[in-house]
Amino acid sequence: MARAALPGRLTWQLGSVVELIDETPRVKTIVLNVPSWQGHRPGQHVDVRLTAEDGYEAQRSYSLASAPEDEHLALTVERLADGEVSPYLADELRAGDELELRGPIGGYFIWDESTPAPPVMLAGGSGVVPFRAILRHWAEGSRRFKPQLVYSARSFTDLIYRDELSHFADDGVDITIALTREWPQAWSGHRGRVDRELLESLTLAGDPIALVCGSNAFVESVSRVLVDLGQPADRIRTERFGPSGAGSA
Repeated sequence: MARAALPGRLTWQLGSVVELIDETPRVKTIVLNVPSWQGHRPGQHVDVRLTAEDGYEAQRSYSLASAPEDEHLALTVERLADGEVSPYLADELRAGDELELRGPIGGYFIWDESTPAPPVMLAGGSGVVPFRAILRHWAEGSRRFKPQLVYSARSFTDLIYRDELSHFADDGVDITIALTREWPQAWSGHRGRVDRELLESLTLAGDPIALVCGSNAFVESVSRVLVDLGQPADRIRTERFGPSGAGSA
């Protein structure tokens, strides 16, 4: 997931591309080796900077798709036709290339083993990226909480981390998939947008932390229903992207 990059005092560092993984026709995961990396928390992000031969710079932020326990960093990038950065990252980057990174950034939209409450994660489209980091971290920890994930995508083909999410479900994660535009003929999951009826199926007992990540419209709609269902507003954390901000990378 991409956001508009924010200035910071962190130092730029180089990461070398180890592997490129096709997630969907428009989405690719970039696996990086960053020798000077000092660690991160699940839910944080990094700035990525590209510099052209004429000196022009373009900069965007991407959620970290890797858990702190993973050997390498991972960024998952959705190619946007009118973007400055994502087409290069998704189409031009090759193994062995280097990227300038700055991070980790963010201390609000996180969940890790030190969080004394279960996570309820709600993702729209590429908003699922930070939740992959959280779930990988959960899988390596005590597993004292049972995570819940609601993930909305346009079609079955557009589901990012499809196989990995299936493995998480086998490990006990409560995962609900909502397909909003197209679905296989035998699809037994939710059809249509994430609505009140679907959100009523969540377990909000136990004072969970609700993490909502996606477009402005998705975040506003889901957060409003969560409050109506009794989730305290101060227990809802949000990350947003869209045409007016980060989604235009």
